[in-house]
Amino acid sequence: MSNQFKDTPEQKKQLDEVFEGLKNVPGSLMKAMQKAQDIYGYLPIEIMQRIAEACKVPVEEVYGIATFYAQFNLEPMGKYKIGICLGTACYVKGSGVLLDRVKERLHIEPGRTTEDMMFTLEATRCIGCCGLAPVLTVNGDVYGNLVPEDLDRIFAQYNA
Repeated sequence: MSNQFKDTPEQKKQLDEVFEGLKNVPGSLMKAMQKAQDIYGYLPIEIMQRIAEACKVPVEEVYGIATFYAQFNLEPMGKYKIGICLGTACYVKGSGVLLDRVKERLHIEPGRTTEDMMFTLEATRCIGCCGLAPVLTVNGDVYGNLVPEDLDRIFAQYNA
């Protein structure tokens, strides 16, 4: 995937409004980062640099927060975020096989997004649905008690 960042004038305007609204607000760095991610869908380095300037902190601090908290994405996310639970119950019941099949199907590794920006694949830890193991989520919708043959039915819902 090409990683060339471009933003629109509308996105720039929205981010400037965020910065203006947070001006002189103590502890506004996290809020600025969250709002920027809401606008762009992720935090490219160019936006982290703008956040650092606006919040008067080193860009390393912004990057450190962005890489520490799972809520922040450094890469563009697909329209559909697929999470495959690799927690103990799910793994024992076959989620590793599910992950392999999804990787094959999408031609991406966990943490990556398909070229067409449709799917982002994540290998997750326990999501608290152990009774439904193995579990896969798509944008928060949970699919449980899965076998590899279920993947065609699930993907059919999102390919349309």
